[in-house]
Amino acid sequence: MSVDQDAVRGVRAFNRTVAERIGALTDSFLARGRPMAESRILWEIGTHGAEVRSLRARLGLDSGYLSRVLRSLERQGLVAVEASSDDGRVRSVRLTDSGRTERAELDRRSEAVAWSFLEPLSPDQRARLVAAMGQVERLLRASQVSITAEDPTAQAGRWCIEQYFLELQARFETGFDRTRTNSAEAHELVPPSGALLIARLSGAPVGCGAVKLHPGEPAEIKRMWVARDARGFGLGRRLLVELERYAREAGARAVRLETNRALTEAIQLYRSSGYREVAAFNTEPYAHHWFEKSLEGFTRSLDNFY
Repeated sequence: MSVDQDAVRGVRAFNRTVAERIGALTDSFLARGRPMAESRILWEIGTHGAEVRSLRARLGLDSGYLSRVLRSLERQGLVAVEASSDDGRVRSVRLTDSGRTERAELDRRSEAVAWSFLEPLSPDQRARLVAAMGQVERLLRASQVSITAEDPTAQAGRWCIEQYFLELQARFETGFDRTRTNSAEAHELVPPSGALLIARLSGAPVGCGAVKLHPGEPAEIKRMWVARDARGFGLGRRLLVELERYAREAGARAVRLETNRALTEAIQLYRSSGYREVAAFNTEPYAHHWFEKSLEGFTRSLDNFY
């Protein structure tokens, strides 16, 4: 994909303005004598504590850097890092009494900074700024989602498939019996038979999609699911494009899928993505619509993802 230099310049200008406005350019964020990263981690630990590996994944931090920040916070008497009693390899971090007091002060000062953004503006300008910030925040979260092929027997894969089944059970008119549906078992979702793609946001799985490969025949797309709080990110379309790309690179010339009439948003996605409705090509008991798409001349485009 070619780089849109005008868009890049716009993003960089926005980043500079935000960094200056929130006070991220100094070594004393919110006038508390410590850099922004330490204050942010205090906030992320929260009143109930957190696992260190969860913090690292959520914030996208290098393990060495996070360890240095936690050691600094320990020296300040603000946190305590402890090994789990069940598994010594798992470390947790919690706020001390001083840490909780400091976090409350950071909250108070952060609210004051937020109000300083809004106070000079008219009510209409405030509403526009807050709405624009909400849209920017949502799009930035969408840009943080990664999609990779993962082991369908690992915890994340099993969890995503279970969430997929639970949603079908809730949405289908007659419920859903997983023993009656056409198969997409773990051994069918690993190379060379297929793949399971998992979408992650801040390290946590938020969606999945699978493809089954059939040499000389169209590939099958299965198990498309997106978590409710990750909808609206264009993630379903991204998963679909990645599954199509995987199928094409594996030699498939077309992809097929079937779906239930209750999944109206999925049907709309498939139709808007170039799928055409065809006659039933299998005996899936829960299907009302069957779709197919040619992969001839397929090009990977992100233009309409978000």
